[in-house]
Amino acid sequence: MTAEFTHQVDAFARAGVYQIAATLGGLVAALPLRAEDRWLDVACGPGIVTRALGARVREAVGVDLTPAMVGRAAADAARAGMANVRFQTGDAAALPWPDGAFDGAVTRFSLHHIPAPGRVVREMARVVRPGGHVAAADHLTAADPAVAGWHHDIERLRDPSHWLSLPAEVFFGLGSGSGLRLVTRTVIPFDLDFEEWLGRGSGGPANRAWIESLAAAPPPGGAEVFGVSDGRIRLSLGIALWQKAPD
Repeated sequence: MTAEFTHQVDAFARAGVYQIAATLGGLVAALPLRAEDRWLDVACGPGIVTRALGARVREAVGVDLTPAMVGRAAADAARAGMANVRFQTGDAAALPWPDGAFDGAVTRFSLHHIPAPGRVVREMARVVRPGGHVAAADHLTAADPAVAGWHHDIERLRDPSHWLSLPAEVFFGLGSGSGLRLVTRTVIPFDLDFEEWLGRGSGGPANRAWIESLAAAPPPGGAEVFGVSDGRIRLSLGIALWQKAPD
């Protein structure tokens, strides 16, 4: 996984999908940010969400397993003059902070890379204070296993670090075992350029023919979770906001 994300550092930082209104503005708007807060961005990649948080809170911290991502994130924040934003290397499933260290924690476009996403949500809940918030945003797949399998085949051919996208009900239920109460659930459609998406993953160019063949013949309901038309891909972004129980 680290090798794949090292390969994608520059592409992640440039990709429009990570900065468009639907996937960045929609997420930030869903968060109950206060000027005095300290927030954590888990699996932060090049720090796009972290910097958006830093513009609205006292301190924003980003953590990522890939050193090259952390280096790029820190450099971009320094160029932007954001003294209240910092980054460090760390594992999303074993966060290096004590209980209750943050007012809120968020992760975006990470859970589909992680075999045990519930463990990440539990860690996020642990490092958030009682009464604080945990949020996750990720693209969703179908509840039908056959449709989801077709979707995952396409994603894995492009990006071997892809594990599983989650159906909506599973995704929004991730907080239930971590002492979290679901506050809001949002689904936002978004689209991205097929060529940019294909080229970003290390497997995309070599597997183009196979990917295009699968995408052109979706199973019934497949186009609802991965639709391809006129050089664009249509996906759905799930945004979950949970609150940790107060003391």
